[in-house]
Amino acid sequence: MKKIIFFLMAILCACHPLFAQQNNGVSRADLPNIFITGASPIHFISPQPIQYVDISSHAVVGDMPIKNLLRLKMLPDSVPVFVDPGVYLGVVTIVGESFIAQYNLHYINNPTFPYLSQVNVLPEHTNPLDIPGMSLTSSEMKSYALRIMGQSRGRPKRSTSDFGIKVQLNNVYTAGDYIFLDISYFNSTNLSYQIDEQRFKIEDKKIAKATNVQSIEIRPVWQLNNATTFKKRYRNVYVLKKATFPGSKVLNIELTEKQLSGRLLTLQLKYGDILKADIF
Repeated sequence: MKKIIFFLMAILCACHPLFAQQNNGVSRADLPNIFITGASPIHFISPQPIQYVDISSHAVVGDMPIKNLLRLKMLPDSVPVFVDPGVYLGVVTIVGESFIAQYNLHYINNPTFPYLSQVNVLPEHTNPLDIPGMSLTSSEMKSYALRIMGQSRGRPKRSTSDFGIKVQLNNVYTAGDYIFLDISYFNSTNLSYQIDEQRFKIEDKKIAKATNVQSIEIRPVWQLNNATTFKKRYRNVYVLKKATFPGSKVLNIELTEKQLSGRLLTLQLKYGDILKADIF
């Protein structure tokens, strides 16, 4: 009798992790149900830029016309295969910058069925997701940038001018693992400035020989405005990943023009300017 009891206890202990795993997950039966027809696509609208999508059906294809919009549609060759209405197609997985959302997708062959052509990814349909290297979402960056733009420029931290164009660093802020650079440009000429590139480079402060130049380009992970030209004034907020560099190097902010004249402006930032950044 004791051997039987010990045997049953051993089975229960072995099965306990399996039950715990099931309880910690998400059941497919609990996922929202979405219906699609063969006549028109369905659009999922995400509150954040979509990072990853998985469609567990070969009968459905998808694309992203813009970063926060997923479009799904049935393949024409697959529609005649599904005769019965309400056929289960599989699970659609959408991953944003800080969440994961999943939906049960069904095919319905009924033009009078009140199916949705647009599906908003709602908070109650999502679970939080911690993506390494992403401490701020695009929405949070935009919120911080708008707060910066709402403040007066004040006395510039750095400034320089050339060709009738002046550039100034209004302020530097930090939030999470990111640096926010508030930069303004002023054009005193009658010729509008057509922006070609805005580049950020860590380079040597003093260059002895051109062949010994060491340059590391840092690309902004996000920026508030995407203007291509300005006549008199232009202000923008750029978000960079935090980076450290020695005192022998500087962060060069370069603005180049598309015109043949190619007016080039370079503003140098010392590492001390970043160390003195305001904190949100």
